Amino acid sequence: MKIVLCGYMGSGKSKVGCLLANKLSLKNLDLDEVIEKNEHMSVAEIFSRKSEIYFRKKENEVLKLLLSNSESFILSLGGGTPCYANNLELLKKNKEVKLFYLKADVNVLSDRLYKEIETRPLIQSQKNKEDLNDFIRKHLFERQFYYMQSDVIIDVTELTIEETANLIQQKL
Repeated sequence: MKIVLCGYMGSGKSKVGCLLANKLSLKNLDLDEVIEKNEHMSVAEIFSRKSEIYFRKKENEVLKLLLSNSESFILSLGGGTPCYANNLELLKKNKEVKLFYLKADVNVLSDRLYKEIETRPLIQSQKNKEDLNDFIRKHLFERQFYYMQSDVIIDVTELTIEETANLIQQKL
């Protein structure tokens, strides 16, 4: 089984994935980290040096490679992964994949992401928390179509990382 976590940046995918992998004794993978390792630079550096288009192509290549692997794992996607190329189709047609959407309220995402604004290439240009909130709201509206096609949708707005991991475990 391949447990795949999707959702907007700041929804807790990476932290939940790590905890869940420990609980289930599975390999934990973070798609952005795999890309960073392969490219020998951070996602922010890839965006600035090579472009978002280059990053999205690499994201698709690495996702295909990981999904072709026969071993079970937990995979945390980047926030935009399901929305580009044929990534959602790859996830949906793979019978081993169980796709979970970690859905969080816009205000919760804004609070979390405002603290990390310098390390997130897509939001670095936002001047203040209000602009960030508007940006996230617009992005979520665009991405909701893709996220909502997940096998399981979990509202994580008021859940801890532990509670979210436990809920995913129950839904398997």
